[in-house]
Amino acid sequence: MAAPGYGYYRLIIFLCMFTGYFLYFFNRKTFSFVMPSVMDEIDLDKEDLGMITSSQTMAYAISKFISGVLSDRISARWLFSIGLLVVGGINIVFSWSSAVSVFSILWFLNGLGQGCGWPPCGKVLRKWFKPSQFGTWWSVLSCSMNLAGSVGPVLVTVLLQYYNWRTILTVSGGVCAAFSFVCLAFVKNEPKDVGLPSIEAMVKKDETGAKTESSLRDFLLSPFLWVLSVGYLVVFGVKTAATDWGQLFLMQEKAQTVLMGSTYMSALEVGGFVGSLAAGFISDKAVAQVGLKTHGSPRHSLLILMMGGMYLSMHLFRVTITPEIPKIWILFLGAMFGFSSYGPIALFGVIASECAPSNFCGTSHAVVALMANVGAFMAGLPFSTIAKKHSWEVAFWVAEMIMGVTTIWFFLVRNMRTRMGRIADKIE
Repeated sequence: MAAPGYGYYRLIIFLCMFTGYFLYFFNRKTFSFVMPSVMDEIDLDKEDLGMITSSQTMAYAISKFISGVLSDRISARWLFSIGLLVVGGINIVFSWSSAVSVFSILWFLNGLGQGCGWPPCGKVLRKWFKPSQFGTWWSVLSCSMNLAGSVGPVLVTVLLQYYNWRTILTVSGGVCAAFSFVCLAFVKNEPKDVGLPSIEAMVKKDETGAKTESSLRDFLLSPFLWVLSVGYLVVFGVKTAATDWGQLFLMQEKAQTVLMGSTYMSALEVGGFVGSLAAGFISDKAVAQVGLKTHGSPRHSLLILMMGGMYLSMHLFRVTITPEIPKIWILFLGAMFGFSSYGPIALFGVIASECAPSNFCGTSHAVVALMANVGAFMAGLPFSTIAKKHSWEVAFWVAEMIMGVTTIWFFLVRNMRTRMGRIADKIE
């Protein structure tokens, strides 16, 4: 019987990571899913709820950066599996608790465990898939979050009719912890672990024959790393502002109903799902045609086009919506913005990973993701402060202008050197 090849291992590894990250995300949101039931049993006010959820958000941002760096130095398989075990265990312990302070500490620890999820996924995908496939599988894997986010609330609502919230968290955490051992058994860091030739080595031999490792100093001094970081900060910040405040803008200044606001948000998420998949698939086609070069990424044209779509949809959202506007137009703008914003979010992660030296691809994604979290933070208090002092109209105009300027800037630097770190001499 023939030994298993790339196809077998890719399928098994991808299914493990998809299911594993589904469980990561589901167990990140379990408190939000069961929040009404928790409040029926325990006296929690808005500040308590904010402290619990904010503790997780802060820990997640810190942990995701650290895990990205660690994924370049330790086994991605172990990091992914340990994170799952920690997240599952924390959910179980959370179900035993009743005090706000304990909830906050445990959810902070949950956030630390959550950060171990995505960086190893990016590392393993790069090791197992060619550059012309990387974007597509990155996008498909990221859909595990959309699936968990859409199935989770419905599933938990049904289960709450038969079980209490403590039982649901215990079972959810138990499944998560148990699956960590499945991932440990079946996920492989790279083809060499099972006796297969390295994908990166074959690609480099076919394309340039160059070595891909570089020093930390060379990597950190790469201008393109910081161009990506600033771009990701703006895109993620503008996207967060639209998703956090767009509903209020519609209701308070555009005279739309609560139902219209929530429907707009649903349209945005549906557009985002399609945009993420399209970005990976279409940009992979470009990579397959021209390959990865040292200057100018084949994915850059689509990235600029989608960033332009973000600007256009924001402008139309701000200036065309009136109380009499057809509702289908509002939904179209929501879907257009979602498509145009989630696509670049996927592309920034892919480009940061594939343009970095192989020994720093996890660190590269960690850096740009940290900057994205800075953008998300700026979409909170600073953005709402502008709206409070002026109006939502002015706040969204500021975000729109920043988006437009960033898009033009990315167009101007589209042919810059994209290969981070030192470029080794080609082997003749």
